[in-house]
Amino acid sequence: MTEFICAIDQGTTGTTAIIVDDEMRIRARITQDFEQIFPQPSWVEHDPEAIWKSTLVAIKGACRQAQITDEDISVIGITNQRETTVVWERDTGAPIYNAVVWQDRRTRDTIQSLADGGHEAWVQQRTGLLLDPYFSATKVKWILDHVDGARTRAGRGELAFGTIDSFLLWRLTDGKVHKTDASNASRTLLMNLDTLEWDPELLELFDVPRELLAEIVGNSELYGVTQGVDGLRDGIPICGMAGDQHAALFGQCCFKPGEAKCTLGTGAFLLMNTGSQRVHSEHRMLATLGWQINGEVTYALEGSAFIAGAMIQWLRDGLGIIDCAGNVEKLAMQVEDSGEIVVIPALAGLGAPHWKPGARGLIWGLTRGTTSAHIARAALEGIAMQNVDVLQAMEKDGTEKLVDLKVDGGAASNNLLMQMQADFLGRNIVRPAVTETTSLGAALLAGLSHGTFKSLEQIRNNWRVERVFEPAIEASEREKFMERWKQGLQRT
Repeated sequence: MTEFICAIDQGTTGTTAIIVDDEMRIRARITQDFEQIFPQPSWVEHDPEAIWKSTLVAIKGACRQAQITDEDISVIGITNQRETTVVWERDTGAPIYNAVVWQDRRTRDTIQSLADGGHEAWVQQRTGLLLDPYFSATKVKWILDHVDGARTRAGRGELAFGTIDSFLLWRLTDGKVHKTDASNASRTLLMNLDTLEWDPELLELFDVPRELLAEIVGNSELYGVTQGVDGLRDGIPICGMAGDQHAALFGQCCFKPGEAKCTLGTGAFLLMNTGSQRVHSEHRMLATLGWQINGEVTYALEGSAFIAGAMIQWLRDGLGIIDCAGNVEKLAMQVEDSGEIVVIPALAGLGAPHWKPGARGLIWGLTRGTTSAHIARAALEGIAMQNVDVLQAMEKDGTEKLVDLKVDGGAASNNLLMQMQADFLGRNIVRPAVTETTSLGAALLAGLSHGTFKSLEQIRNNWRVERVFEPAIEASEREKFMERWKQGLQRT
């Protein structure tokens, strides 16, 4: 009898539910969008209730599309936008404030104060992360400091904090389970990356009460079962959880040290498996947890660009030069090159390896001959060039040199962008047959724990390639792109 896994992929702009069978075939995929909230410049919020509603709608829609019922679901896996922070009441489950999204920059001054106080090197040693508003700790502190009575209630144990994995798990189990997986915990600035436990000194530094926090667990194990959820029968085991980028690394079968992937979604996230030992980056890369399975830990190096697919959305919604994101490739191919236009996609600051929260986006090199096609092409080049900076920094940290880079996410379907990425990196770009690797990774983690899949080898044997993009430019031309890119970066 066929087993069906439901994977919930709770993302930045919407929630996707997929149904995966026991041969790793995706039987259904439904996405339900929800509103983005921008209360002030550089502030980004979500309504947690809208996230929850979108989750239920997506699951029901996926079941209909797969022509199954909730009775046919054997197990559930969860993956989620990381760092996004929710604080809710333990007795009612009601959020006390909107979710503060990973893109949000409101705690920039707090971060700068900590950096000026000389804390960054110590924090990086403990967490593998750098001081940046991106991560959860200062978001939690902001909520506690700005919602009346929140800090007092937190100290009394009345409130719970979680990244979205914890929030969904709480809701799916009717408030019975408050857990977070180790990959999400590794993105909070509150977990010790060596011990995989909440660090008392970090909690003190960021002024976050221990009473708020969830139990840290592995990425492929039984967390709880569904109870009292509209549209889902009681008793479905929830057996896999991972932050979206970690789930994608797993879904891309990057099981060996040196294997890497880049997810091109709202942002661009390049992760490389570094094995059982964490790498202490000297080039402003993030050391993070890949996954923990049966007590065995796999670490990764990560470099993130905050804006990738969101840059294409801005071309559509901000500049109005395309009417849908899928048309950017067609527009960009109307010209042979970008006319030496440089676009720096720093619409939410610069991520790795620069870590400049105050950086702003840039279109540089405009002339009377510049057209919308030149800008579109340069925007795609900018998205690709960010990953060059990340990979070069990783290689300086002494990691193995990549031969291939696996790609996934919505923008991975853009053939022109993928060819640019191969050209600028000087590496093969491998696009899998299934590019929904984030949600697939959550399904695989859940299925591995549940027994649907017996081993990593079985999973790898079922993984398929759709297309390989090979570099097609000379090293001298690549250097010209790099030089213009560096000049643009100096102007942000």
